[in-house]
Amino acid sequence: METGFARVCIIDRVRVAAACALFAAGLATVACGGAPREPVAPAAPATTSELSAPAPVSSAARDAVAAPDRSADDKAVDPSRHPVETLEFFGIAPGMRVAEIMAGFGYTTELLVRTVGQSGKVYAQNSRFIFDTYGEQDWIDRLAKPVNKNVVRVDRELEDPLPPDAKELDVVLDVLFYHDTVWLKADRARMNANIFAALKHGGVYGIIDHSGRDGTGATETKSLHRIDEKVVRDEIATAGFKLAAEGAFLRNPKDTRDWNAAPTDGDRRRGTTDRFVLKFVKP
Repeated sequence: METGFARVCIIDRVRVAAACALFAAGLATVACGGAPREPVAPAAPATTSELSAPAPVSSAARDAVAAPDRSADDKAVDPSRHPVETLEFFGIAPGMRVAEIMAGFGYTTELLVRTVGQSGKVYAQNSRFIFDTYGEQDWIDRLAKPVNKNVVRVDRELEDPLPPDAKELDVVLDVLFYHDTVWLKADRARMNANIFAALKHGGVYGIIDHSGRDGTGATETKSLHRIDEKVVRDEIATAGFKLAAEGAFLRNPKDTRDWNAAPTDGDRRRGTTDRFVLKFVKP
């Protein structure tokens, strides 16, 4: 185990190397392009904060996304969702026990189960709200696919989203839904506490959501389907989690953050929102 002094030295050397690289880059004459065209931008590499080192990259995520039997509808979503980067950033790997909160109709769920493989398990939770609002048949059809046989369907409300046997989980993901828990008036403190209890020590709680404008808090979660990132950070930290890393691969600085990000809104800009990606860890 490295000492505190050794850790400081390592960090200092990394910072010095980064500074030298930036200075060298400034001397070179390069063409700096703007952000790639949305929503079919080529995948950008995930970035992490200094809070943790990147997870080792395996072929499992790439193989899951490249699987020839994935539906055309799912593949059409890939350019705006960056699934390889998402799976790798949160460290999804074969054999893991993972869960998805508010899985919807299963785009991410299927990628998870393809990645964890036959030795893994995926708990996919939806509340009654999903089925009452959008119907249930698409979810039934998704789960009937042989590749999803290791998906455990979980019909529970948000306050207590996982069944008693979902313990010592490696990862729990909430993809583009945390803002909805606000306007649905879910007890988020209780929800986050139960997710904390379901994870093993060192387990990951991953959040992806549409960025709201700084200072708007949770006031635009229903009108624009966005949330101020600070709200999410604060609420999950209060539950006992530690922020381990943040990804930049779904960031879009061109997003004005003042339009409705809901998929049912039909806005032609769908898939181009600025999205924050946060990896929290249970100590």
